Amino acid sequence: MASYHIDFEPVGLRGECPAGCSLMDAARQLGVHVVSVCGDRGICGRCKVQVLSGRLSEATAAEAEALSPQELEEGYRLACQAYPQSDCKVRVPRDTLSARQRTQVEGLEISVVPEPIVVPHRVQMAPASWSDLRADSERLVGALRDESQVPCSAVDIDVLRGASGRLRDWKWEVQASVRRGEVVALGPWPTMQLVLAVDLGTTKIASYLVNLDNGETMASKGIMNPQIAYGEDLIARLARAVESPSEAARLQGLVVDGLNAIAAELCAEIGAASEDIVEAVVVGNTAMHHLFLGLPVHQLAVSPFVAAVSEPLDLKARDVGLEIAPGGYVHLLANIGGFVGADHVAMLLGSDAWRGEGLVLALDIGTNTEVALVSDGEIACVSCASGPAFEGAHIRHGMRAAPGAIEAVQLVGGEVRYQTIDGVPAVGICGSGILDAMAALYLGGVIDSTGRMGEHTGVRESQGGREFLLVSQEEAGGGAAITVTQRDLRELQLAKGAMRTGIELLLQSRGCSHEDISQVIIAGAFGSYISVSSGIAVGMLPSLPLDRFQQVGNAAGTGARLALISATKREEARSIAARARYIELNNFATFQDTFAKSMYLRQSGDATPA
Repeated sequence: MASYHIDFEPVGLRGECPAGCSLMDAARQLGVHVVSVCGDRGICGRCKVQVLSGRLSEATAAEAEALSPQELEEGYRLACQAYPQSDCKVRVPRDTLSARQRTQVEGLEISVVPEPIVVPHRVQMAPASWSDLRADSERLVGALRDESQVPCSAVDIDVLRGASGRLRDWKWEVQASVRRGEVVALGPWPTMQLVLAVDLGTTKIASYLVNLDNGETMASKGIMNPQIAYGEDLIARLARAVESPSEAARLQGLVVDGLNAIAAELCAEIGAASEDIVEAVVVGNTAMHHLFLGLPVHQLAVSPFVAAVSEPLDLKARDVGLEIAPGGYVHLLANIGGFVGADHVAMLLGSDAWRGEGLVLALDIGTNTEVALVSDGEIACVSCASGPAFEGAHIRHGMRAAPGAIEAVQLVGGEVRYQTIDGVPAVGICGSGILDAMAALYLGGVIDSTGRMGEHTGVRESQGGREFLLVSQEEAGGGAAITVTQRDLRELQLAKGAMRTGIELLLQSRGCSHEDISQVIIAGAFGSYISVSSGIAVGMLPSLPLDRFQQVGNAAGTGARLALISATKREEARSIAARARYIELNNFATFQDTFAKSMYLRQSGDATPA
């Protein structure tokens, strides 16, 4: 049977698929997880892809209805309706990928020439003898200087504590890792140099183990921030830390223990040890930065919300409890303001938003959402307390993005259609699903522009008030029915209202309108999963053409990796922080009025009620 070679970008999956298969069939065969709410009937419009090269079957009536003439002209098709008739290269927009696949896209490598801060050197020394009684440290530094022309002047004390035995065990041939004139690690020659990048989020911690020799990410892992047990929001944790030094130490210890466990697991995956990690970069919002370092936080929790330190820091990893190479350092990028921290700097670096042409809006969506407006090299930014609703918290049937979580919802003719992660029976609804559900209920007339749930066949009364039935108890296999409650909608309205308020006030500060925005960059775990169309429908995002939006995944993690492997990128991060101007939302006289308007659901481009 004839077959065609199908190449799916940017996920990097490709292979042969039999003739007669749709692009959707090919995607499934090759492991590309494309959203299909309608079961391949061509009526949900969610499986939109762009054909970059190759011939396909003629567009169907369903595609003519779901896609605009311009989209069809640009090669967009519905994967379930398009059948390859030759080899094809296909771009899959982030909006079309399921949550599981989007997590993989977040791991794409950024091409940058390694320019490491820590440099390995092969050192061969003459053994100690009666004719050469130099101390071991002097012998090591001398060999680096004389044989390798490395201007080294010091050996870390913890490296010294193990050096004498190791030099002799390794027959006086070693790999010395030198960081700005200081030996921070010794190993047998050759030893792979590893570095660790950490995005220390309020809710989640993402870690990346990188080969410093070539910049390749060897392993990555995400965990929930163990501090959640002491409060889902930053203010609750800051209050804990202010209570007593012991509480602050407990919060710091939870993070450090979590990072040490992650580092050990990542190293074990590739047959290495934590001691092989010679440098770490940690980014987080200002509160997480201070809690991690054990810095005072009282001044962060009270007006005018001032950081204890803003400049970049280089600390011995052991001073904060990180268990890496004996003399290894941890580098922390600069903070911008009281609630806009190093993670935002890393996001701007990792997404290249700071270089954008025209007026660029960059959002890092999470429990705390940071928004930046970039124009002509100037960066203005704000922090929005969007809360944990986007992560599925405070939602009755909310859950993390895991198998069985509803991730996409549509309401067609009163019929609920949904898709779960991995296609297994529904057990709850994650952040992208609840945003989709809100948009579907609004567009379907179930809720009005105030978010109030009206009369509808799917609406029922419960003990806690009105709720909309998404999945019946029978569909859930005897488990609990899955609903969207009026309270769920209010939680989402608060979250999206806070974020939209930040956008509106930033635009107001520059005297700009939505139409002036040339590009909207959306970063963060939740930002990777959402449907931009749904975000526009409920007024969370400005009403702009979809081609102006770019979802970039965990750009803060990418920025942290760039700062690890390139001294130039680390300097760029310093420059970004220096030119960024933090604006406190409470300073705007129009804050309360803008927030009230931003709570409304609307499809228009302004912040007035629909």
